[in-house]
Amino acid sequence: MQGTYQQIESFLEACGQLIDGKYNTADTGISGVLRAIAASPDLTGLFGAVTAGYNFAAAKRTYFRTPAQTGTLRGMAYAPSDRRELLAFVFCLFVEIDAGKIDLDGLLREYFYRDGSYAASYDLFADRYVRPFRDIVADCFPDNGGKAREAARIAAFDDLLGRIAECIPAERARLKAYGRLRAAEVGASECIFAGIQGAVERKDALLVVSQIAGYKYLLAYTGAEDENSRKLFALAERLKKDMGYDFGGSV
Repeated sequence: MQGTYQQIESFLEACGQLIDGKYNTADTGISGVLRAIAASPDLTGLFGAVTAGYNFAAAKRTYFRTPAQTGTLRGMAYAPSDRRELLAFVFCLFVEIDAGKIDLDGLLREYFYRDGSYAASYDLFADRYVRPFRDIVADCFPDNGGKAREAARIAAFDDLLGRIAECIPAERARLKAYGRLRAAEVGASECIFAGIQGAVERKDALLVVSQIAGYKYLLAYTGAEDENSRKLFALAERLKKDMGYDFGGSV
């Protein structure tokens, strides 16, 4: 039983690393998930059952659509609504990526395109496929799934806060060198930076998200948004989603 617990936990941790990792390490992360499945008799049994007779070629035609709509060049990726099929689809997708039959970079460009950024496209891929894949498996093994998911949630939360904090020094230096801001606008940005850093230290996710939303409006007003600030906003959006905040808009 202890071995089973550790094997399932290893799988969930591998999925968590894939969700929270970067797109340029995703191939390695997918291989890690597949190794964790292969090491667990319970997981190999589960995926053997859900993929028995599964027609992945037909499924790809259903869930990878090109073009997404009339007049567009790129496609759109959809997820199966049935939990059993989602497990089968994502597992087969991982197998083909790992075997080199599907190029992940090409997949992201074609079906998960967002803001011209591989990082943003990968986040969409992880949210649409990897996160529900992990959570469904965790639900199949509730005795250890809950503990592992909570540990993964806490680790992901701390990681997001840390990555947000890492953006602030570069933003502070960039705005000071920007040259187009009035003294009052620079002062407002410093108040926001202090608020973000204090909220991160207290692990107050709601305040972090609120402060960054205010900062986004400041940059929109002054025209000072750039790649680093967009990274900060994407992290805040992810934090908002992970914590279940719904304000009816994006950060």
